[in-house]
Amino acid sequence: MSESVPASGYHVPSGGLPGQHELLTGRAVTTESYAVIPRGVLTDIVTSFLPHWEGTRLWVLARPMSGFSTTFSHYLMDVEPGGGSTRPEPDESAEGVLFVVDGRVRLTIGRRDEANPGESSAAGGSDGSGRGATHELDAGGYAWLAPGERWTLENASDAPLRFHWLRKRYEPVDGLDVPESFVTREADAVPSDMPDTDGGWTTTRFVDPADLRHDMHVNIVSFAPGATIPFAETHVMEHGLYMLEGKAVYRLNQDWVEVEAGDYLWLRAFCPQACYAGGPGRFRYLLYKDVNRHMSLAAP
Repeated sequence: MSESVPASGYHVPSGGLPGQHELLTGRAVTTESYAVIPRGVLTDIVTSFLPHWEGTRLWVLARPMSGFSTTFSHYLMDVEPGGGSTRPEPDESAEGVLFVVDGRVRLTIGRRDEANPGESSAAGGSDGSGRGATHELDAGGYAWLAPGERWTLENASDAPLRFHWLRKRYEPVDGLDVPESFVTREADAVPSDMPDTDGGWTTTRFVDPADLRHDMHVNIVSFAPGATIPFAETHVMEHGLYMLEGKAVYRLNQDWVEVEAGDYLWLRAFCPQACYAGGPGRFRYLLYKDVNRHMSLAAP
């Protein structure tokens, strides 16, 4: 089962099946505080399908589970040429993030009678708004989709389309407006250096952390070879981490786990976490976390 790394540098799953001669031993593990889903287990036989999606399969990397992680789902979508959906999201309360890693997507945001079918752009209007327009996004394209938004998606090329789709139930707050949908691209976002790292550890943010309207951040975290998270982060946010590029050693709870491009880590709240980037190139991952809301005191 070969692995594919497109010119963009983002890892792309290839599916297929291991040969009958290969050993069973692998790195997949699920514990009470974290799960490791190695790239080698993303085979054809573990794909899923969704209603109202044509020519599409997906790998479900994370889903809400009682006693583990409860706030989000993470899909890795694989869409054939001509495939897609005119009814992609069935949950009116769900916000979403799309991040393209391979191919080209045509994304229309807004009701059909609101959008101008002749209007097209690579990243929305001059203000970054994605409302009422059709957008052509290739690798590195990013979209945040507001709860209740009407949107459609199709593969706009003659090659496979692969993208990440993260979903969370939006938590409205009295006095805070729900943000509008928007589209952008990684190339247009400026990475922020983490303190005292001299650029060895950076975070590319697509939403202003001070904007309390947003209760979900999906960022890209990058490490230069040898850079590290030098302490065991222990915090309330749940995490999903898809390794986009490179390799590292991660400390999860009391365990050291090797990860590489194409692997997925799924962490419940308060799981201690740290890492060393192994080189020889940079190490990068797509990171989900829930933010900016009170802790619910309702009984589970």
